[in-house]
Amino acid sequence: MDFVSIDQHAESAPRAAHRAMADWRDAVVPLLMEYGRIPDLSPAYDPEWESHGELERAAALFAGWARSRDLPGAEIDVVRITGLSPTVLVDVPATDPGAAGTVLVYGHYDKQPPFVGWGEGRGPFTPTLEGDHLYGRGMADDGYAMPSVLVALEAIRSTGGRHARCVVLIEGSEESGSPHLPAVLATLADRIGTPDLVVALDSGSPTGERLWVTTSLRGAVVGTLTVEVLDHGVHSGSAGAVVPSSFRIARHLLDRIEDSATGDLLLPELVVDPPPGTREAAERMARALDEAGHVEAPFPIVDGLVLQGATRAEQAVRAAWLGSVAVVGADGLPPSADAGAVLRPSTTLKLVIRVPPTCDAVAAEAAVARALTTDPPYGARVTWVGEQSADGWAAPAFAPWLSDALDGASAAAFDRPSGRVGEGGTIPFLGWLADRFPEAQILALGVLVPGSNHHGPDESLHLPTAERVTGAVAALLVEHAERAVP
Repeated sequence: MDFVSIDQHAESAPRAAHRAMADWRDAVVPLLMEYGRIPDLSPAYDPEWESHGELERAAALFAGWARSRDLPGAEIDVVRITGLSPTVLVDVPATDPGAAGTVLVYGHYDKQPPFVGWGEGRGPFTPTLEGDHLYGRGMADDGYAMPSVLVALEAIRSTGGRHARCVVLIEGSEESGSPHLPAVLATLADRIGTPDLVVALDSGSPTGERLWVTTSLRGAVVGTLTVEVLDHGVHSGSAGAVVPSSFRIARHLLDRIEDSATGDLLLPELVVDPPPGTREAAERMARALDEAGHVEAPFPIVDGLVLQGATRAEQAVRAAWLGSVAVVGADGLPPSADAGAVLRPSTTLKLVIRVPPTCDAVAAEAAVARALTTDPPYGARVTWVGEQSADGWAAPAFAPWLSDALDGASAAAFDRPSGRVGEGGTIPFLGWLADRFPEAQILALGVLVPGSNHHGPDESLHLPTAERVTGAVAALLVEHAERAVP
């Protein structure tokens, strides 16, 4: 289809945005308070999820709420496929036959594990409203998504605006890497149709002052490295300096894939050159942060810590296009209070290796496995168990109409033009959506501003940001409908 500007509808988008922002809090916060009490852990963190029924409970809650909304003709269904987490599907017809095309909006309702360290009076499944922040697991990641887009659609209709057919798909396995999503998309292919715009409401935002669009995401290689040197622990005074330490061997092996002085990855399969324009985009983002008064680092660093990258722009390039290794878990090490003078028999480290957006994650994982297990030091028994190889994603250039529409949507909700940002996290489903709908424009938007702390303690949803993002989505859907010509 072609896209054209229609001046006579110039005020429709701002009107819809303002109504959505005005309606959002009363419509959505009570739902999120109820949702926040459900411990619907993603399948990877609850192997008995089917018998526990919490994912089913959350899906039913969202579907029931959707049925209560003023969206004439909408079809709401909880799709149950054997062995897969339930999927909430909301199919909202276009306001009129002239609003051509289909928009697919993605979100998820499953949650990360509770984690420790929540503040006083807060908890992962005891949602707490404090001022403009709603604390609880899943509030920002990603419970807000479905109700927000439905509020946006209601606002468009109530202000006399237009929107194309909108299919809202909310899945239940994203926090596990979306292993259920490919089968869900295949099963629902006929019901979804062929969208020309896909909006994923599950991304980050470096500030709350404008609509930020994610243009790239890193991939990830996840697995466990185990080094064994003894059948059982022995006195370190007897064996030390004779039997090599399993921890020292593990350190040595990590040096094969990462420069321990700089943190840079060493294997060619884990390195790419950032595309042209990356640094310029990072510099624009840095200027936007400065203009917004964000002078502090977006991380809770200890006093005196020096970040890698001399400037914000350099840090942004590193986070988006350089890889990294994180040791996120360990086995074989007793708590320090219980540790004796024993040379331990083995060390197991769980690694999360971020790889650049355009790396082949399968080839990267194979290279990591070879590097860690070939010719092990001292002949130690070394094993690598790969758990996940997830490709990254880099958005193609936006069509001119979409770039203009994004700026207009951001202006309607934030009074500022939109921004572009490369994210360091990994969202496998974006690549899958791009592969399944190759003709569609793919957008990744979200509310995860600094301090949201998703996946960690004190995860929170900043309500003003959620209101504004919802307003921007309303404006964007209007722009899409008004520019589309069959």
